[in-house]
Amino acid sequence: MHSFVLQKFVSIMEGIPNLSKNEFISISVQDPKLHKEDHWRTHVDYEICLHTNSMCFRKKTSCVRRRYSEFVWLRQCLERNALIIELPKLQPWNPFFSLKNKVHVNQRMKGLQEFLENVLYTPILLSDSRLHLFLQSALTIAKIEKCVLGKTRYTVAEAIQRSSSGCIGRVEDKLSCDSDCESSSSSGLGQSIDTTVQDSAAPFLHSSERDP
Repeated sequence: MHSFVLQKFVSIMEGIPNLSKNEFISISVQDPKLHKEDHWRTHVDYEICLHTNSMCFRKKTSCVRRRYSEFVWLRQCLERNALIIELPKLQPWNPFFSLKNKVHVNQRMKGLQEFLENVLYTPILLSDSRLHLFLQSALTIAKIEKCVLGKTRYTVAEAIQRSSSGCIGRVEDKLSCDSDCESSSSSGLGQSIDTTVQDSAAPFLHSSERDP
């Protein structure tokens, strides 16, 4: 059994090209923004900017916005598909996390970037379509899952190409175990609640731009 798994792992690794000396992948997690969903609930998301010349990526530059709970989902997906390799760590949910605390938000943002950097330098993970849709499309988690399973009218490649033109926009998506939301009636401590993503956005930290 172990021999079969190892052979399968080696076979997959041989089919995934490593980055050559002239290839690079640059990833940054930045510009946290606070989104007010209603009078009671808010959440923060982050801009993920990717710049690369790697053949592993269809688009060489892209920017999308993701929230912490979506990173949690991504790691769970990668963990299921990564077989026997050790997956990069993601900062665990903090029951004392506050969206209004700049130190908390900056620490989380730094941890999210380190997680993505480690993921992108693990060659076997670059073959996962969910990772590419997460990084280079505006699809929600539910739409990503459907797209990967072939249950949408567009392919993975089309979703990535069209995301910049707005042809495939971000839609409402309810996430379970959402750990990046906070009730405005709380005493400043983050609360884990189920919620949906809304269009209203408020500036956060030093950003004055509204979420596209």
